[in-house]
Amino acid sequence: MHSIRSLAAAALLSASLLGGAFAQGIRPEVGKPLQQASDLLKAGKAREALAKAREADAIGGKNPAEQVMIDRMKGAAAQRTGDNATAIAAFESAMASGRLAAGEQAQIAESLAYAYSQQKNWGKTTEWANRARAAGGNSASLHQLIAYVQSQSGDYSLIFKEVQAQVNAAEAAGRRPGEDDLLRMADAARRLGNNGAYSHALNSLVLNYAKKDYWNAHLASLQRKPGFADRLGLDVMRLKLANGLITKTDDFMEMAQLALLAGFPVEARGIVEKGYAAGALGAGEQAERHKRLKDLVLKQQADSAAGMAQAASDAAAQKEGNELVKVGTVYASMGQTDKAVELIEKGIAKGNLKRPDDAKLRLALALAQGAKTRAKGLQMLRSVTGADGTADVARLYAVVLQQQG
Repeated sequence: MHSIRSLAAAALLSASLLGGAFAQGIRPEVGKPLQQASDLLKAGKAREALAKAREADAIGGKNPAEQVMIDRMKGAAAQRTGDNATAIAAFESAMASGRLAAGEQAQIAESLAYAYSQQKNWGKTTEWANRARAAGGNSASLHQLIAYVQSQSGDYSLIFKEVQAQVNAAEAAGRRPGEDDLLRMADAARRLGNNGAYSHALNSLVLNYAKKDYWNAHLASLQRKPGFADRLGLDVMRLKLANGLITKTDDFMEMAQLALLAGFPVEARGIVEKGYAAGALGAGEQAERHKRLKDLVLKQQADSAAGMAQAASDAAAQKEGNELVKVGTVYASMGQTDKAVELIEKGIAKGNLKRPDDAKLRLALALAQGAKTRAKGLQMLRSVTGADGTADVARLYAVVLQQQG
C-alpha cells in the first residue's frame, strides 16, 4: 500500500480552480490579491499565496461569490503548506456555500478527506471520501486514500465489501480489475478466512498480471482447497515449472519422481535435464543420488518405449476406456500428439470412465500440443469441469499456454 504522503500531490487543489479568470461578481480589490495568490501558487510559493488569500479575506463587505473564491484559494494554499486546520476550515466553508458545481465538490471533498487523514481523523476522512465519490469523484488518489483509511481501521469486512464491488464492476464492464484492488481483496479475504474469495482474487491476479509471486501464492492456495485431489499434484508442479517456480534441488527431484510414478519417464527425463542445466542437480554431496535418479529415468524411458505398442493393444481390448486414456496420455508426454489424441478420443468414446473430467483434461492438453489443434485444445481446457481441482488446473493450463503464445 502506498504511503499516505504519496497521495498529497494528487489530492491537493491547484490554482486552476480559478480557471485563469474570476467569476462574475468579484470586485477588483478582491480579485487582485486572489490573482496574485493564484500566480504565486502556480510558482510553488504556497506560503506567499496563502498570505495573499488572507489579504483578500480581510476586505470588508464580501459577497458570497467572493467568499467562496477566497475559501477555495485559501484552502488550496494552506494545504500546500501543510496547514491542514486552515485548509479544512476554508474548504468546509466553500462546500457549505452551495455555490460549487459537482466536479468542484468532488475535488474539494477529496482534499478535505486528505486533510483529515493527515490529522488521523479517520471518521471525517471516510465521511469526506464518501462525499467525494457521491459527487462523482473516481480518481486513483481517492481510491488509494480510501484503501489506506480502511487498512487503518482494521475493518476487513468493510474493506472486502468495498473492493469486491470495485472488482465486480470492472469485470462486468469488461475491464481488467486494478492490481491493487485484487491484492486488497486477497488480503481481506485471507484475514476473514474466506478461502473461496481468496482463491478467486489470486486467480484473477494470475489471469491479469501473471507475476511469479501471484502464481506461487495461487498454486499453494489451490492445493489447500478442500477436496483438491492429490492425483493433481504433478499437474501443479508442471504449472510451477512453466512459471519458473521449480528452482530447488528437492523440487526437481520430487517432480521427476512423481513423473516416473505416474508412468511418464520421458517427462521425467526432461525434468532431470532441466535440473542439471540449472545447476540444481549433479553437484554437491547428493550428486551421486542425482545420477542414480538420472540412470533410473533413462532405463524406464527405454523400457516404456519398448512396451508402448503392446500397452495400446491391451488397452484397446478392454471394455472400459480408462486404459486407452492412460496410454494416450503417456504418448502425449512423449510428444507423439496425433497418437495421443487418437487413443484418448477412443477411450472417451468407449465410455465407462472412472474420471471423465480427467479424460477431457488430458485430451485438451494433447490437442493443445499440436499446432493445428492448439486452439481447439485451449477451448476445451476452459470447458473442463470437476469440483476436485480438475477445472482449476485446466484453466491455469490455458493461462500458461496463452502466455507462451
